Amino acid sequence: MATDERTATDPIPQFPPGFLWGVSTSAHQIEGAADEREPSVWDAFTAEPGRVKDGSTAGVACDHYHRYREDVALLAGLGVDAYRFSVSWPRVNTPGGLDFYDRLVDELCAVGVRPVVTLFHWDLPVALDWLQRDTASRFAEYVSVVAGRLGDRVHKWITLNEPAEHTLLGHALGAHAPGRQLMFDALPVAHHQLLAHGLAVRALRAAGASDIGIANSHGPTWPASRKQEDVEAAEFYDVLLNRLFSDPLLLGRYPDGIGELMPGDVHSDLKVIAEPVDWYGINYYAPTRVGAPQGAEIEFGGLTLPAELPFSVREIEGHPVTDFGWPVVPEALTELLTGFRARYGDHLPPVVITENGCSYEGVDDQERIAYLDGHIRALHRALESGVDVRGYFVWSLLDNFEWAEGYARRFGLVHVDYKTLERTPKASYSWFRDFLRARG
Repeated sequence: MATDERTATDPIPQFPPGFLWGVSTSAHQIEGAADEREPSVWDAFTAEPGRVKDGSTAGVACDHYHRYREDVALLAGLGVDAYRFSVSWPRVNTPGGLDFYDRLVDELCAVGVRPVVTLFHWDLPVALDWLQRDTASRFAEYVSVVAGRLGDRVHKWITLNEPAEHTLLGHALGAHAPGRQLMFDALPVAHHQLLAHGLAVRALRAAGASDIGIANSHGPTWPASRKQEDVEAAEFYDVLLNRLFSDPLLLGRYPDGIGELMPGDVHSDLKVIAEPVDWYGINYYAPTRVGAPQGAEIEFGGLTLPAELPFSVREIEGHPVTDFGWPVVPEALTELLTGFRARYGDHLPPVVITENGCSYEGVDDQERIAYLDGHIRALHRALESGVDVRGYFVWSLLDNFEWAEGYARRFGLVHVDYKTLERTPKASYSWFRDFLRARG
């Protein structure tokens, strides 16, 4: 039965009491006020001509820094339990920068919305470099400062957001900041981010935190065919984009053949990386169909993938696509979660979907409603299959600066006019509000 038919006829099944419903954003994508903080690698990247498709920057973005009270009112009207936002490391490095997050957290608490803080969402201070091991230690120091200031009101923490994308897009392919094209020489970036995660968990524990996770991006990898070369290429892709970032955290080891490529004393580092977390965050958008290399560049999801990669990404046919060209496959979320449970067993802590959303134009965004409806149902099927899922966060509250796409992609439940900065709740905002009210 199609998703829109289910929406019209069947209520979404009930989730367990205490299930956490929220929405997510990130600092660089919405805050603006770039002249009131230190520069980040994204400021340097967007200043280079040709890096962002529409030539824009996040200098103003949604101006959330000055309009946060208006946005918190939107959260209160939506009726979410929690708001996931990121703290800007460059802003914290600026005198008085933490004051903004003090005000934001107080405002959230005043309306009964639980603050969920992501400590790194790609906006690295421009003076630092993930190729350098010391950045992991510097991150832990920064985490201690933030936890010391906000920890009396913030009780749910996320160390890193999507280290896989930050490694691949920012350091291997050069499509994101800092714009490096190191290919497989970018692997130390992955290791140092994972090490930073482990050190951050220790720093948060030392500050008294007891509800800590990470937000890793994951999706099923589907072989393009049953041919051996396609199956092997898909397995390699799955290691690179999925298991490289989950095996060390959950099993304390890298996939076969990866650990020896990493810098430093990997055995000792893995003990830090595998510090126990209280829950495991997953950002899910779509599955990926992968086959053997085809000897030519491939356009995929707004990216140009070089011919020398040992795999090629293929189109997934038979499914609708978002404005970004991503296939809409809700059942793949069920597949992903049940697959994680099968792979990691008792090593998998409770799961939270820390991002799930889609890019569509328009305020009457019925496609987004169908997308969310289908994915929430798919999440419930995973619960019924025995996966311990504790929460779901929609990406995103607001339309925002979508990285190298600039302002061309709209993921928000709330439309933002980038000239006037006027906020207009979309049909999906009303749908999600009514869904949450029906939960009781």
